[in-house]
Amino acid sequence: MKRISVTIDNDLLKRFDQTIKKKRYENRSKAFRDLVTNFLIEEEWESLTTEVIGVITLLYDHDTKGISDKLIDIQHGMSKNVISTMHVHVDRHNCVEIIAIRGLPHDLIQISDRLISLKGVKHGKLVISSIENDQD
Repeated sequence: MKRISVTIDNDLLKRFDQTIKKKRYENRSKAFRDLVTNFLIEEEWESLTTEVIGVITLLYDHDTKGISDKLIDIQHGMSKNVISTMHVHVDRHNCVEIIAIRGLPHDLIQISDRLISLKGVKHGKLVISSIENDQD
């Protein structure tokens, strides 16, 4: 481990401390390491030429005409990347679709963009993680 020093605005530090306490971090160092790790992983997504794993989460209005068929059609068209899906009925009008995907970052971003941009999708998010090749 390497010890570093960081200069941070008092108000920002106060908000950071409140948030890490709420998220049950035991100390700032662990929270900071997690932030740096996430930052680096997100930065490398675009440049990776190796396979990654990801999850797309979509909140959508299932009353939007044709949305279910469009979601299924896109996933079937990308069946080499789509590992699994889970559908959750949130309430009378809203559903959540959770899609596990695998492939090159560019392909996963493209799939995610197509799904998130559909009419009726209220919110969507792609989370990608690198797959480290441990040769133990």
